[in-house]
Amino acid sequence: MEADRNTKEQYMRMALELAEKGEGKVSPNPMVGCVVVKEGRVIASGYHQYYGNYHAERSALMHCEQDTEGAELYVNLEPCCHHGKTPPCTEIILEKKIKKVCVGCLDPNPRVAGNGIRILQEHGVEVETGILEEECRAINEVFFHYMTKKTPFTAMKYAMTLDGKIACETGDSKWVTGSEARAQVQRLRSRYRGIMAGIGTVLKDDPLLNCRIEGGKDPVRIICDARLRIPVNSQIVRTAAEIETIVAWNPRAAETYYRESGQGMKALQKMREDLQERGIRLLEIPLESTGANPGLDLKQLFAKLGEQAVDSVLLEGGGTLNASALRERLVQRVYAFVAPKLVAGAAAKSPVEGKGICRMKDAVKLTKTEITSFGEDFCITGRIGEEELCLPES
Repeated sequence: MEADRNTKEQYMRMALELAEKGEGKVSPNPMVGCVVVKEGRVIASGYHQYYGNYHAERSALMHCEQDTEGAELYVNLEPCCHHGKTPPCTEIILEKKIKKVCVGCLDPNPRVAGNGIRILQEHGVEVETGILEEECRAINEVFFHYMTKKTPFTAMKYAMTLDGKIACETGDSKWVTGSEARAQVQRLRSRYRGIMAGIGTVLKDDPLLNCRIEGGKDPVRIICDARLRIPVNSQIVRTAAEIETIVAWNPRAAETYYRESGQGMKALQKMREDLQERGIRLLEIPLESTGANPGLDLKQLFAKLGEQAVDSVLLEGGGTLNASALRERLVQRVYAFVAPKLVAGAAAKSPVEGKGICRMKDAVKLTKTEITSFGEDFCITGRIGEEELCLPES
């Protein structure tokens, strides 16, 4: 007997809970969970555990010890129908004689995009779509963006006081938020494929930018350093052999800096060699075409990162980098950690600098906002729509 709508949603929520277990481990693939039901009982379940491993449907069906003929299968994303690192999930669904497949949402991957459903239907399998579709799309917001835009899904993260400061006028910033909020940041670092900061942050704080939770995965560290000033004794450089690290730079900007600072071209060449010997990957990026003191062209940087399968970036830069990313419409989500404290100071840094919006009615608006408490602190997160004006040119 076919399950009613409420029961179907319960099974799909089970699939979503399973899918979340792959968080931070399956990039650039989506997080997918699967539940197999027969005669009102769950007889098998599985999820995509890590990139290159079996997909959720195959994982569930391969380990099922009961007869699956006539069973229903619940999966949050359309089954794949092409050969990749693993065989198509549609094949094993047909092989195991599944009667009906309930799908949360369609796969935006052009190699699937409805073809998985079509193949199942052509072979007599009943398919129902749209079960908890919004939730199923939300869990894979990174995958949907990356598949359709070919650039990383970018989340801007910062911690500030109640009066909007990320540091005191003296520059002291340890710590804005408490230990529970900082632990959540570590979880975010494990979730996103890359983490990006500007050279100003590296010079000021000498951060490690790794993931410091048990079972977490270090993100690819991406440093925006047009003039190639990163110190070879910084924590980033010293650990580049163990943690994948990219330094985005511009030869013209670097040559000008080394020449004007009196160091010369030999010093620049030695810097390049030293960084590469220590495991740094140098990525040449053009400069912005406008501005008196142009920085790296972030659009081109993000395009290159997308080409290298960096499907998501956690932006942990200062106000300058944050403003540039917003201005170029590169930010899709914001995580604002807010501490209930005041530091004041007209010269104290804010999380987003640059020229700024002239009229309040034009402010960048977040949608689908959520507020979560972490100890005494709060995190406000939300999406930035593609239609948002973002920030004007500096």
